[in-house]
Amino acid sequence: MVRGILLIVSITLLYGCAAAPMVLGVGAAAGGAMVAGDRRTAGMMMDDERIELKTMNIIAADTILRDSSHINATSYNGQLLLTGEIPDEISSKALVARVKKIERVTVVKNEMLVGPVSDSASRTQDSAITARIKSRLISQLESGLGQDIKVVTERRSVYLMGLLTKAEAEQAIAIARTVDGVQRIVKVFEYQE
Repeated sequence: MVRGILLIVSITLLYGCAAAPMVLGVGAAAGGAMVAGDRRTAGMMMDDERIELKTMNIIAADTILRDSSHINATSYNGQLLLTGEIPDEISSKALVARVKKIERVTVVKNEMLVGPVSDSASRTQDSAITARIKSRLISQLESGLGQDIKVVTERRSVYLMGLLTKAEAEQAIAIARTVDGVQRIVKVFEYQE
């Protein structure tokens, strides 16, 4: 029990505020417990945070990527989604090769566009689309499922991530399609039975 509490405190100190809500929801049963409202285990949630952080550290350490790209890394249950803009195909392939080596990454979905960095107006529009979809998912899906789905929007393409049944995924897609401005929906779901 004491070791469990020490583990929680250590994780909070190591990962800062981002881990705090997750850790508080776990309590002393950090090992394989699931956090209320999320189908991933607490350990997997921490792994996803670590994957995103390591990916962004790789990008920040590379001057070409840091200075001439706009890349977002989103991880859900070990599936890493890369979105945004990158200057060339060689950089894209090199980044994908590097992030595949990150511990606990099971799949890398490369959705980066080779080309110029998007402008702030485009990103603002994408953020608004994400907010509207998330709001509708939360209000229209039953039993809090809408909170479990990650929504990423890049250049009006919407990426939906989560651990869902096929029926739940289809319902989420149908809801996302009702939002103005959505040009394309990409499923990055992991299906449960």
